[in-house]
Amino acid sequence: MALLRIPRGDGRGAQSSLLRALSKAFGLDFDPLDCELAEPWTGARPAALLAVSSDPWRTAGDARERLELYAAALIERVTQGEALHDLPVDDDLALILDSLREVVAPRLDACGTGEMQGMLDALSGRFVPAGPSGAPSRGRLDVLPTGRNFFTVDVRNLPTTTAWRIGFQSASLLLERHLQDHGDHLRQLGLSVWGTATMRTGGDDIAQAMALMGVRPVWATGSQRVDDFEILPVSLLDRPRVDVTLRVSGFFRDAFANLIKLFDAAVQAVAALDEPDDLNPLAARVREERQGFIAEGLSEDEAARQAGWRIFGAKPGAYGAGVQGAIDGRLWQSREDLAEVYLNWGGYAYGAADEGTPARQRFAQRLSQVQAVLQNQDNREHDLLDSNDYYQFQGGMLAASETLSGQKTASYHGDHSQPDLPKIRTLKEELNRVIRSRAANPKWIDGARRHGYKGAFEMAATVDFLFAFDATTELIDDHQYALLADAYLLDPTTRDFLAEHNPDALRDMTERMLEAQQRGLWQEPGEYQQALEDLLLDIEEN
Repeated sequence: MALLRIPRGDGRGAQSSLLRALSKAFGLDFDPLDCELAEPWTGARPAALLAVSSDPWRTAGDARERLELYAAALIERVTQGEALHDLPVDDDLALILDSLREVVAPRLDACGTGEMQGMLDALSGRFVPAGPSGAPSRGRLDVLPTGRNFFTVDVRNLPTTTAWRIGFQSASLLLERHLQDHGDHLRQLGLSVWGTATMRTGGDDIAQAMALMGVRPVWATGSQRVDDFEILPVSLLDRPRVDVTLRVSGFFRDAFANLIKLFDAAVQAVAALDEPDDLNPLAARVREERQGFIAEGLSEDEAARQAGWRIFGAKPGAYGAGVQGAIDGRLWQSREDLAEVYLNWGGYAYGAADEGTPARQRFAQRLSQVQAVLQNQDNREHDLLDSNDYYQFQGGMLAASETLSGQKTASYHGDHSQPDLPKIRTLKEELNRVIRSRAANPKWIDGARRHGYKGAFEMAATVDFLFAFDATTELIDDHQYALLADAYLLDPTTRDFLAEHNPDALRDMTERMLEAQQRGLWQEPGEYQQALEDLLLDIEEN
């Protein structure tokens, strides 16, 4: 379903979206991939879609859910070889189903045997055929079947033209959202950039950062390699340039030195422009800080270099953001402690003339001035609460920014899982979505229980990451702690499952919930405090 949900390639014929094709075939007259889910539904209600669910059909979200259910059942029928005499007539739908039979299903079927054979060949020292890498759920059907020795990208082609299109569109959405939320243009941004995402997307994040600054990559004719950049006139932007500070991952630092140099060159070029301060905050900030550094005794060249630092990361040879160790080891007393860890871990400057120069003070200076922090997610194969990196990078950046500035910093999440329809939400909105749609969803919990020990481990990880996000961002509400406590620990069926398959996870989750109360994150637990204390006592006694 994930391979067919969004369009691939040119988005036409066999490469169009299955959901869109079904919507058109049923005459629904709406785009299921780009609609307001809460909008009241006033369109048709075909009998075939009414039959897939007994739930009320009131909103556009209900219409999309019925299309999803119908599509899932349709895929099962196709893969089982059933005749499809009852389908609505549509050319695109017919082509998509032909592609499912002849291309998609066979490639998926080949994944299991391909992975096993590839592993055995590798262990035996035999040749493993090469294949491309990427996220299948973003329409990358070419990465299937798996089991091949995957290659990544030619870094000289990054950001790709496709990544530029997505990054530019996402940058525009971010600027629009910030203007709506705060009544003023965004001028200072902190952006987390990962190497793994860059490999999958071809450089969405860097393209977005360049677009925000008003800079466009230039690709060589024929090779499509990025050999330069051009600065877009501020008159064409119709808004101020954005001063973007990057916090890059260790893997990005190691794999994409060319992008670090490209972005650094773009920063220096924009900083050298003769434009009004209110339209070019980057140049204004660099000029101001350069004069300040000279007054402190730095040479003109050194002052200019340090004033232009906009790329930071862990010291050479180090990875991550350091926050996980502090939280897991309970080595912190306040949010300020976590901010300090984040600053110390990431306070090294990178650029054309710097390969990890200690710059903790300059990093802190940058983050004290940002108005917003952003992190993008390029696929829906994971979420904010099943990876520790999201709270470490974006959560750590937000904690540092607010601690240093003493003010609230806006936080945004970029959803790039549908490349043709990127979305910008606040980080709070995205956390709410994940908690409701996955973490506290009975269907997900039932599915996790089928995986025994590993399912229990995933529940415990979800609670850990929820706690860590609250510790770094203060965006988790009391009722959300209660929601997960009810779903995992106080529900008899799930509690018994945890006790049987992974008692350590049960104890860890209970202790983490109580720690949230003790630290004042779960501020008013009410009766949950006694219930969880009793549960922990029962666990210890047994």
